[in-house]
Formats: sequence, structure tokens, C-alpha cells
Amino acid sequence: MSTDQSDASIPLFDHHCHGVTTADLDRDEFETLITESDWDAPEGTTHFDSQVGFAIRQHCAPVLGLEPFATPDDYLSRRRQLGGVEASRRLLRATGISHYFIETGHRGDEILDPDDMADAADARAFEIVRLERLAEELVLDGCAAADFREAYGRLLDDRLSTAVGVKSIAAYRIGLDFNPERPLAAETDRAVASWLADIASGAPARLADPVIIRNLLWAAVDRACAIQFHIGYGDADVDLYRCTPLLLTEFLRLTRDSGARVMLLHCYPFHREAGYLAQVFPHVYFDVGLAINYTGSRSDEIIAETLELAPFHKILFSSDAFGAAELYHLGALLFRRGLARALDTFSQRDGWPQSECARITEMIGWRNAWRAYRLDTVTSVKPEARDAVAS
Repeated sequence: MSTDQSDASIPLFDHHCHGVTTADLDRDEFETLITESDWDAPEGTTHFDSQVGFAIRQHCAPVLGLEPFATPDDYLSRRRQLGGVEASRRLLRATGISHYFIETGHRGDEILDPDDMADAADARAFEIVRLERLAEELVLDGCAAADFREAYGRLLDDRLSTAVGVKSIAAYRIGLDFNPERPLAAETDRAVASWLADIASGAPARLADPVIIRNLLWAAVDRACAIQFHIGYGDADVDLYRCTPLLLTEFLRLTRDSGARVMLLHCYPFHREAGYLAQVFPHVYFDVGLAINYTGSRSDEIIAETLELAPFHKILFSSDAFGAAELYHLGALLFRRGLARALDTFSQRDGWPQSECARITEMIGWRNAWRAYRLDTVTSVKPEARDAVAS
């Protein structure tokens, strides 16, 4: 007896993603968007020979008017024939994603902003602010070291007047094994002065100072907002062994009464550890976005594993898609399929009622994000957006 909860009519809140490109991509450009490697495939090979490549050919080809498992050449030819704008529109609108929470700090000049994403997807889109990028913008605008802490706080307040949360890439810049304590003001001022001196000497304004990043995190904690952390799987810039969420345990202890909510993103291969943290800390949530696309036919197992320890009210949906609209489409389709199959197994094995499986599906698909991001109180969310899903 199937729970049949993979229906695309069930809304999804993609609580962590990036914008799409609507460019008419050639093969090399497209292939760079379907791998986390920053290298081309070795000569004579292709990134289509992967789980995500096969999933694109199976599930995305029909959306563009092709038979399943069209060859990569035929798929890309059809994509160019339609044009990047139309291909992206078709793929996005077939996802059933009703709300996109878009992190705008990564290559923002190459992708659609939240307003344009909302138009392309016929959905609602809101901004997630990258903490480190905000600091970089501030110093590039000429902020002095002595003014940095207060100026950053004002800038963050301004952005949070419309954004629904923030994100940190501490995992990339300093690892998650950072000192969890709030840094002293004088300590932060010295670190900013050193950073500005490096920039004045010709260094790029890439923030990688642990003291400053800790200051940014605690500024977000003080504002009791939703704070996303990159966890686990990512591109070649990340040291994966320093990205297990267990390294955040003491930070989570220090912040559990702050009012802030901590969102652990993608988490693979540490999704079981993330599930444990979501169980024991009241303010921790997690997802397995990104990994769903890249594990393809094995994504059912990954999704089922997220349902082991974590309370169902702590699990979120995300695609973590960037650039290629195919990744949004696959993220939604494979997530719905994997969740439905897992709940189907529980129903067959232990008699879980279909009504309960449907409730869990809605909970994970969108209700948890609505509650965790407090969208009923966020002024940037228009009343009609609330009414569309809150009934």
C-alpha cells in the first residue's frame, strides 16, 4: 500500500539554494555546473557519466521534450534550441517548489537574483545573506577597523529587514573546529586592522580570519535569526574532515537559549551526525540537499537515513542548486521520491497510517521551514505568501 506522497502538487520550501543562470550554455559550461570538482573531466570522459548525469538524462530530458536517456549531445542541443531562459523556466516550474530561500553571496553576478528567480519559477523567493561576503563588502567600501563592529551590525540589521536568514561558510574559510566562544571586542578590532593591512598590501579581500568570522557568527546569534552553516560535502576548496557538524557541539551548547536557529546544510556524509545534533539540541535543523542530486539512484537510501534519529520536525528540504536549473528539478523530484519510498517502507513494515505519512511529508516539505524561519513574523514575507501555504 503506497503512501503516494511523491506528488509534485505538495509544496516544497527550498530553504537553501542559489540562483540559476539563463545563459545559453555550451557543453563545457554545462558540465562545470553538474560536478563539485573545479576540474574538467579527463580527456575522453564526461561528467555526464555520473549519478547526476544519468539523473539529468532520465528525469530532465522529458521536461525539455526529449525521450528519457537522450544522449548528452542531444540533451544539450535541445537545451540550446530552447534557449537558457526557456529551458530554465520549464525545469523550475516543473519542480513544485513554492518558496526559494536564495543565498546570494556566491557568484551573484552570474545568476538570477531572488526577484528574477521568483519570476522564472513562478514562485516566491527570499534572500539568505552570506555573513562573510557582507563583511568583505563592508571593508571594500572603506570601513575603518575601529568602526567595523558597529558598522557591520548596522549593515546586518539592514539586510535582515528583508532577508529571512544568514549563512556562514566558516567550514570553507576556517573549518568548523573554531573556538566557539564570543571574541573580545579588542581582539576583533586587532584582527580587522590586520586584515585591512593585508588588503592594502594587495591581498584579496577574502575573509579567512577566525576571530572576525566568530564575531560575525555571534552578531547573527545576537539577532536571534536563522543561521545556516555549510556542513560536509562541497567543492575542492573544503577540507572535508573539518566539516563534520560534531565540531559545532560546543557552539550549539552556547547558543541553545539564544533564540537563534542553526540550520546544518546538506551534511553528507555526516547526515547521521547531523540527525543526532537535531535530536539533542532544540534549535538545530538539517537537510541533505546537494547530496540528493549527486547520489542520484542511491539518494533514496540517504534520505531514509535522515529519518533514523532526527525528529521529523527538525528535517528540512533543500536542493542547494546553483546555476543549472536541472539541479532544482532533480533536487525536488528525487527528494519527493526518496521520502515517499522511505515512508512507504515504514508503512509496510510497521503499519504507519497513510494520514501520518502525509503529515510527515508536509512537515518536512515545507511546514518545518515555515516554523523554523518564523515566516509568519518576517515583514519581508507578504501576506499573500503566508496565506498560500499557512492554511
